[in-house]
Amino acid sequence: MNQRDFVGYAGQPPDPQWPGNARLALNIVLNYEEGSEASYPDGDGQSELGLTEVGASGFTGRDLAAESMFEYGSRVGVWRLMRLLRDRNLPATVFACALALERNPAVARAIREAGYDVCSHGWRWTRPQGLSEEQEARDIARAVQSLEKSLGERPAGWYCRYAPTPNTRKLLIRHGGFLYDSDSYADELPYWVPTEGGGHHLVIPYTQAHNDGKFVRSGIATADDFFAFLRDSFDMLYEEGREQPRMMSVGLHMRLAGHPGRAVGFARFLDYVLGHDEVWVCRRIDIARHWHRLHHPA
Repeated sequence: MNQRDFVGYAGQPPDPQWPGNARLALNIVLNYEEGSEASYPDGDGQSELGLTEVGASGFTGRDLAAESMFEYGSRVGVWRLMRLLRDRNLPATVFACALALERNPAVARAIREAGYDVCSHGWRWTRPQGLSEEQEARDIARAVQSLEKSLGERPAGWYCRYAPTPNTRKLLIRHGGFLYDSDSYADELPYWVPTEGGGHHLVIPYTQAHNDGKFVRSGIATADDFFAFLRDSFDMLYEEGREQPRMMSVGLHMRLAGHPGRAVGFARFLDYVLGHDEVWVCRRIDIARHWHRLHHPA
């Protein structure tokens, strides 16, 4: 994690050979964090304001408004977004915080029934940077154990809140059982990184660009804005995919895109995608298995 790579595929990425000769692999990510964020009831001495309508609190102390916005995501938003996917018979990946699913077994059950795969989003939706290496290792183990109990199977991938620590990838490999992590925004295709033991570990990059976080921090205001940005990104990648197929991730949060005036933009995007051939709408675990099977590290 301490070495930076500015070269990547050097302008000559491999043909991913997506199933069906697809030009583009599209993965929809539902970030399920509600109930795992920092809060007064959990003894954190603060209310989490990240990715909420509050943005910044005008007072010191417990913010009940922000708490209720998280609750909206788990009570309403998640069900709306899952319905939009179900109505179109489309798969998705859930970046799930373990404690959040412990606190909402109905959502865990719905994830299982929908056939979504789960990438661990940590034990809680908190930044790992303040943890010691030992604490981070314990949180990884705790998250895996909890998600396995909630879902009936362990997660195949890992994604930190925003950014990993220099120890994260090493600890994931040491823990074992992970096919990939998504703690990178560096590419539009999966890639391998060397490990300390001489092996290789798969990275499936994620996105902060095609992400509903833009509704509260980057100026996107309407469903039309969101749809247009996703559509234009899709169009560019789809056209490039004639010669060089790529991957596109779309990141959603229950308390953001789950609101009706935003969810409609996501629905328009799904319908737009379904109007195109040669698109592989898939889960993240499907991409990982595909890459492990066909694209071995050099």
